[in-house]
Amino acid sequence: MLSNFGNLLLFINIFLSFTIIYSALRCLKISGKLIPKTIYQISTLQSTLIIICFFTLIAGFIVSDFSLITVYQNSHSLKPLFYKISGTWGNHEGSLLLWAIILTIFSFLFLIFTKNHPKEFRILTLIIQNILILGFLFFILFNSNPFSAISPIPKEGLGLNPILQDPALAIHPPLLYLGFVGSSIYFSAAMASLITNYSQTAFANSIKNWVLISWCFQTLGILVGSIWAYYELGWGGFWFWDPVENASLLPWFAMTALLHSLIVFEKRGLFYFWVITLCLLTFILSVTGTFLVRSGILNSVHTFASDPTRGIYILLFLTLMIFSSIFLLFKKYKKENYDLNPNSKETFILVNNWFMMFYLITVLLGTIYPIFTDVLTGNKISIGPPFYNIVIIPVVVIFLLIMAIGPKVKWIKEKFNNLKNYLLILLGSILINFLIIFLFKSYSILSNLIIISSLFLIISSLIDAFKSFKKNKTDFARIISHASFGLLVMFIGLNDIFSVEKDYNIKLGETKNFDNYSIELQNLEIEKFSNYKAVIGSLEIKNNKTNKKNILKPEIRIYENPQTLTYEAAIKTSVLKDYYLTMSNIDRSDYYNIKFQKKPLMIWIWISVIMIVLGGFLRLFQNAKHN
Repeated sequence: MLSNFGNLLLFINIFLSFTIIYSALRCLKISGKLIPKTIYQISTLQSTLIIICFFTLIAGFIVSDFSLITVYQNSHSLKPLFYKISGTWGNHEGSLLLWAIILTIFSFLFLIFTKNHPKEFRILTLIIQNILILGFLFFILFNSNPFSAISPIPKEGLGLNPILQDPALAIHPPLLYLGFVGSSIYFSAAMASLITNYSQTAFANSIKNWVLISWCFQTLGILVGSIWAYYELGWGGFWFWDPVENASLLPWFAMTALLHSLIVFEKRGLFYFWVITLCLLTFILSVTGTFLVRSGILNSVHTFASDPTRGIYILLFLTLMIFSSIFLLFKKYKKENYDLNPNSKETFILVNNWFMMFYLITVLLGTIYPIFTDVLTGNKISIGPPFYNIVIIPVVVIFLLIMAIGPKVKWIKEKFNNLKNYLLILLGSILINFLIIFLFKSYSILSNLIIISSLFLIISSLIDAFKSFKKNKTDFARIISHASFGLLVMFIGLNDIFSVEKDYNIKLGETKNFDNYSIELQNLEIEKFSNYKAVIGSLEIKNNKTNKKNILKPEIRIYENPQTLTYEAAIKTSVLKDYYLTMSNIDRSDYYNIKFQKKPLMIWIWISVIMIVLGGFLRLFQNAKHN
């Protein structure tokens, strides 16, 4: 029943996309500035039906309808309701249907909220967006259909990967997809802009909020994924430069560059073709990330669904997008005379973009190089943190300094009369860093350079906020995001310097001592839960200096459907540090492997990212209020 209904809705949505494209093409031939109500009505119906289609799949997971292959492969009747629902998009088929929903809804919302822009531009954006929708719907229907039926109907499902049965992983994909797929709307708008020659600064106004929306959700998605990796994967880190992590970061760099370039284009009418390039690049990188993750060509702890045949379709779709966009860009390209003054805000923003492109290219090369090595030599390699730390971190120092100075520079030309103030801020940053070294008696040249440049950005932003308060012209959005980015980088640097890690084999009742701490395995107990049983260790962490004790309870979880063993970290979070503890069994032994880590300022890393996103949403609110 659900299979037939779901497939019917997919066919109807394909028909509606064709109808919208046909109606839109007819509309282009009709004179007048208004878009016919029929197009609005069809677009509304399309958005409604695609949402119903998705809720149909959710219903299949909730009632454990194992006649659907997707439900059978990714669910189980004993699975908690929350994970049944989140399992809808925790698989390949369901996640692509979510892509199609976001594509459709963004298309509808763009049509609604851009009524002040030329009809031809809006109509062509709608056409291109529906071509993308058709591409994904055909892929879903014929290659990754979530409503494919199985016969005979199994009595029970295979279950969802236990690692995915987590609250963070439940909300991580939708947030990330809003970023990924949200970029489709300004991809379509950029193509429409090139075709219609709509290159006025008003074009920036038509897309800037959509860029902000996708950027905010992309950032939140990356944050939630990092938090999940921190507490779920058991290694105590939040970013490993894993290929799938990198796939989410690539479009973020392009989005960030685009956000800043739009400021120049809207204010000074410069960088039009560069803005268009970034619009195209962002969505292309989003689809590239999907190809890399879904094709099975990358080795990653995050890859839970892969099929090379599906990857080929996405590759063809990606190739078509790349060539069509490049062809149109080169056909319409006209040389722009920027004539930039080195001492201008425009130049600083352009330099900001260069840094973003450098980060993007570095991460892209580090991600795809193992693929070429595998194809050419047959050797499977991975490029990890050492490469990225060596290449990226030194550059970050200069980048942070430019971030601090750039917003204060005037348009067209800056005389730099306040050079003395910058030197004083730099001196203050160096002194604070020396104070940190003195108090904690730990030093790393690179990490301390990062901390100094971060402090420079933070102090500059705070001074800027104070001066703006006095003039009653506070740019809260920019100050919050920039200062928070400085805090983020600083906390990461401090975390790197002062982290402690110890690894022991220990048995029940035994105590291990290190530095000023002791660890005792006090108790072991077995508990039965709805879809797994757990071996729970009770370990006492004692600070021998202060005599303060903390009890941490890491778990070894045994899942039956599917049969899987996972190791759940126990984390004690405080304002200044996290105690991080994992426990794993040692075969045929009374001993357990205990990994203890002290992670300074972890909570402030998360808070910093939230504050960055807050700045983005505040800017979005300001733009909406202004419009």
